[in-house]
Parts: sequence; structure tokens; C-alpha cells
Amino acid sequence: MSPYSDAPGSVRSASEVNERIRSLWLRTGGSLSAQERQEYELLVVEWAAAIRGEMVTAA
Repeated sequence: MSPYSDAPGSVRSASEVNERIRSLWLRTGGSLSAQERQEYELLVVEWAAAIRGEMVTAA
């Protein structure tokens, strides 16, 4: 789970994580610092896990 989550162990939907990713890119103007890149990478991992979970649930 991303350390940037709202609560430890919280599970966000893929769309919510995607919105966080979009917000990060908008906030930074498309140029990420090392810390922001780390946040982005964690969000992408979280998004991928959420997508897998949603696919399993939908099946």
C-alpha cells in the first residue's frame, strides 16, 4: 500500500488512484522531483493492484 494513502491498509478503487495520479501530474506540471517520482511509482503499483482486484471481482 502506498504511504500516501489516506489511512493505513485502506483500499482505494482504481479510478480513485488514477485521479491521484492525474492530480500529481497536474500539480507538478509534468516534471517530477525524485520524491514525486517515488510517489508516482507507488501510485502506479497501487493502481495496478486495484485493477487486478476489480477484474477478479467483476468476473
